[in-house]
Amino acid sequence: MVAPVLIFAVGNESRGDDALGPLLLRCIQENNSVSVECLEDFQLQVEHAADLLGRRQVVFVDADVSCEPPFLFSALEPAHDHSYSSHAQSPAALLHTFKQVYAEPLPQCFVLGIRGYGFELGDELSAEAEGNLQQAIAFLQAWLARIVEPSGCVDA
Repeated sequence: MVAPVLIFAVGNESRGDDALGPLLLRCIQENNSVSVECLEDFQLQVEHAADLLGRRQVVFVDADVSCEPPFLFSALEPAHDHSYSSHAQSPAALLHTFKQVYAEPLPQCFVLGIRGYGFELGDELSAEAEGNLQQAIAFLQAWLARIVEPSGCVDA
């Protein structure tokens, strides 16, 4: 049985603040409910549309270079991506792919962009990003506590 809530982190831990998504995911996994599945990859690809099947809620977590600190949490809608490649997709493009491929209702989707500052290969996580990460973790844990009941059931 697939967990009704998916937390999907995107990022590369060897590129400084690009590690924000994977680092948040590890903290969430420590307090993981059976109703929550955690996935991680370097980037979203067309094949990840299958990971959305059977979900009620999905949160895509990634470092963000342009959001206001500490983070941005917003609802996500499908959007066609006009790029020439299917290798890396935005979360909105992945939702569009899901709608094109599957005759299933789209889960309620959100993006959690955590403000990052340095993304060079070999960089450490910046102090500013670490502070933003801690606030994003607290926010997502509280959000999950609201939608996942103690029984493991998910509230719509």
